[in-house]
Amino acid sequence: MSEVTICYGMTETSPVSTQTGAGDDLAHRTETVGSVHPHVEIRVAGVGGDDSGRTLARGEPGEFQTRGYSVMLGYWNEPDKTAEAIDSARWMHTGDQAVMTHDGYMKIVGRIKDMIIRGGENVYPREIEEFLYGHPDIADVQVVGVPDERLGEEVCAWVIAREGATIDADEVRAFCEGKIAHYKIPRYVRETLEFPMTVTGKVRKVELRERAIEELGSPRQQQRA
Repeated sequence: MSEVTICYGMTETSPVSTQTGAGDDLAHRTETVGSVHPHVEIRVAGVGGDDSGRTLARGEPGEFQTRGYSVMLGYWNEPDKTAEAIDSARWMHTGDQAVMTHDGYMKIVGRIKDMIIRGGENVYPREIEEFLYGHPDIADVQVVGVPDERLGEEVCAWVIAREGATIDADEVRAFCEGKIAHYKIPRYVRETLEFPMTVTGKVRKVELRERAIEELGSPRQQQRA
């Protein structure tokens, strides 16, 4: 597997914008989705607030955007949907959150729509998921935000236990203490046997969020709990 490279792209970009090289070191080949392809532009742009639409400095998280010959002209007979995806400067908005490293490699940190805003802090579910994969009793995990009356949103981790293991929510939170920021520690830990999936094999986080809200009750009920 030493010559396998990682690509990043989407159907709308024909399809690859970045790629690691066979000569890259292990860290670049496993922790990034590579650097930009020839004759293609990429950037990390601000989303919302004063930074909206602005190209961010390396190391700052924002939306992965790309433009160039490989970007589609538009969705067939859907001008409104096209305008949502491609702005007037021809930047394709991927919807993915990314960080560009100092040497121009891209790291995907999550999806814009999946970001949790807890008490004014931006929380990226993927970061928490990757940390919890290191828990000895957790086989798989998906993190979603649930409404909270005081903080706006709280962190909820849906976990699948390894065979023969049991999940204790307090123990999972203790596992996180001192290793990740306190506001990233899941307030709620829910166990499940499987995740709802799309036909293409992607986890339907919307369903997990809805299920968590249904099981946990309203934000006011959660506060009392």
